[in-house]
Amino acid sequence: MAKFYIGTAGWSYNDWVPTFYPKGQTTSFDWLNYYSSYFNTVEVNATYYAYLSPKTAEGWVKKTIDNEEFKFTIKLHQDFTHKKLFTPQNITAVTDNLNILSKEDKFGGLLCQFPYSFGFNEAAIDHIKTLKEIFSDYKLFIEVRHTSWNKPDVIKYFKEADLSFCVIDQPQISNSISFNPIITNDILYVRLHGRNIKEWYKSIQNFNADQRNADQNARYDYLYTPGELIEIRNKIIEGKDKVKAIYIIFNNHPKGNAPANAFEMLQLLKEKLKNG
Repeated sequence: MAKFYIGTAGWSYNDWVPTFYPKGQTTSFDWLNYYSSYFNTVEVNATYYAYLSPKTAEGWVKKTIDNEEFKFTIKLHQDFTHKKLFTPQNITAVTDNLNILSKEDKFGGLLCQFPYSFGFNEAAIDHIKTLKEIFSDYKLFIEVRHTSWNKPDVIKYFKEADLSFCVIDQPQISNSISFNPIITNDILYVRLHGRNIKEWYKSIQNFNADQRNADQNARYDYLYTPGELIEIRNKIIEGKDKVKAIYIIFNNHPKGNAPANAFEMLQLLKEKLKNG
């Protein structure tokens, strides 16, 4: 049966105090160390915005050393997925950190998250092939958000190329891809963005406009209900005997909703696996 990794997208949020992180922290208190005492994975989103120093990755390893099974998944820099303009130096900046985590058995995979506008066509497939060639030594999770990707030829290619088809839950607007666990290799990677349809639609309308950080994050402001989590769990768990690992990442981070739902999912999985 698959090993389950449950966590959140990022861990450094001020509004997680005191809903997750305690108030009155001392200078010695470290958020990542505290986080890793409860969860066994985290998706690093800072790497989408900046090329981080290898010392940063080394620090992550040290802060999670007490949790031997803890894995980091890394979100690929936007230069590769959105701008599609990158240099050999950019590639090295990414792989240096992946290698540090891999050496310490702390690396889960590389998330390549593409925008809704990245629809299925020959050029898009060619770009994914390029990323696969560049990062051939690592597990890749490909997140696409347009329903045009949900077709047999795409699934066939992902299986042949050993790419994980990232499963996402998001508001169903226009041609957004629906939540459908598709298994294409030995890792199932699931991202849960929430179902705040009003703010999600507003964000899409203002896509090319300058938005404050609060405006960008508003679409992720959503707390999954117990019923919704059970529905999600039941669909995910159908693949537990077909893969080696299942990652469930909560990206509904505002107000500490993500860790709250992650705790709930942990309990729901324990109950389901115990009762069969």
